Amino acid sequence: MHKFLIIQTAFTGDVVLATAIAERLHDCFPDARIDFLVRKGNEGLLAGHPYISTVLVWDKKTNKTRNLLQLAGRIRRERYTHVVNPHRFGSSGLLTMLSGAPNRAGFTKNPFSFCYTRKIEHVISAVGTEKPTHEIERNQLLIADIAGTEVAMPALYPSAADYAHVERHKIRPYVCVAPSSVWYTKQFPAGKWSKMIDELPKDVTIYIIGAPSDKTTAREVIGNSHHPRVYDLCGELNFLQSVALMKDAVMNYTNDSAPLHFASAINAPVTAVFCSTVPSFGFGPVRDNGCIVQTKEDLSCRPCGLHGHKTCPQGHFKCAYEITNEQLLWWTSKTT
Repeated sequence: MHKFLIIQTAFTGDVVLATAIAERLHDCFPDARIDFLVRKGNEGLLAGHPYISTVLVWDKKTNKTRNLLQLAGRIRRERYTHVVNPHRFGSSGLLTMLSGAPNRAGFTKNPFSFCYTRKIEHVISAVGTEKPTHEIERNQLLIADIAGTEVAMPALYPSAADYAHVERHKIRPYVCVAPSSVWYTKQFPAGKWSKMIDELPKDVTIYIIGAPSDKTTAREVIGNSHHPRVYDLCGELNFLQSVALMKDAVMNYTNDSAPLHFASAINAPVTAVFCSTVPSFGFGPVRDNGCIVQTKEDLSCRPCGLHGHKTCPQGHFKCAYEITNEQLLWWTSKTT
């Protein structure tokens, strides 16, 4: 019987997109065992996942190297038939090499790709490509030899308890706004979010969602808004509870960040704001009810990098400030 391990120890959004691998493997091998390795903090994403047997966790913050080596031993003892590694950094490549699995797939950018039995180039589409290759399509290439080229969608599975926890927030129509990002230049400015919120219908509730660390941004958004129904839920919901709330929103607003992929994973409507990064990198919405908003100005400095920066390298941050409310509120004319 096939026994798979998927390794994705990068950021939260990367884990969500990698769930498409699990979906496709289950479609092709319904009796196979599928395990998933994530960094500590992301394991909650996969709680109750119907197709994932075991979630392995790497604690990267304390005793990083010792924990990595312990994981390597555990993985080897599991005798996986296949290790699929879409993570492109050395730590995961080392685990793949030491796994003992006869089939080891990953991207050539990983420094340990020399040990892979299947290695694929991680190719990012040229800026401005009309239909860029998405990350889930790149990931699918890692298993195309056994699962074909059909691409599955990423999926998350909130429990009945998760849905019950957020039911009290669903009394009236609502919009979710996830205003934060790890990177400053990926983050639409708080004041711009406030101005957009002020133009939403007054009978619509707005929930600001995010981690406890996002409360400062949430307070800034709410403090600069005059909308009567804006509430801060940052830190009050875990990953899957946030997903359960986003599921029934009339619209979800995100940056180029993990909540965008939450929406894709449950087929929820999403408006994704791309500031310094661009959709051609391959991390946009993957559903028909997703919309990308970006500056209409042709900026020579955009994109300024694949992942974003702590500050705008040019000092003007036009890629964010040139975006208008009219662009953000595209969907309201269709619902009135």
